[in-house]
Amino acid sequence: MRFQPLPPALVADWAERMRAAGKQPVVLDVREEWEQQLAHVQQQSASQGFQLLSAPLSAFVDMLDDLPAPDQPLACLCHHGVRSQHAAYFLSQRGFTDLYDISGGIDAWAGIDRSIARY
Repeated sequence: MRFQPLPPALVADWAERMRAAGKQPVVLDVREEWEQQLAHVQQQSASQGFQLLSAPLSAFVDMLDDLPAPDQPLACLCHHGVRSQHAAYFLSQRGFTDLYDISGGIDAWAGIDRSIARY
């Protein structure tokens, strides 16, 4: 595996470690737009210290040029963790080196942060 699992409860700590190392952490949400409208972490991203980018898997290939540099820390997020694993693997095959998969996806994150809706 060329990416590391990242439990939602540790995202803020991960972001802090990355910033302390002089890097800008990014959470890449690969869910479809309608899913992002139902449940999202936008409000938390600034307070947790990461940049949030949207790149739905259905349009992923077309958005590769809009992604951060391949050595920037990037954690992929989806609903339950399957699509984010596919995205992380895809990116690892294209030279991205500091990859994480938010295990359990937004559903697991909603289990620890009640402000996030479940769907």
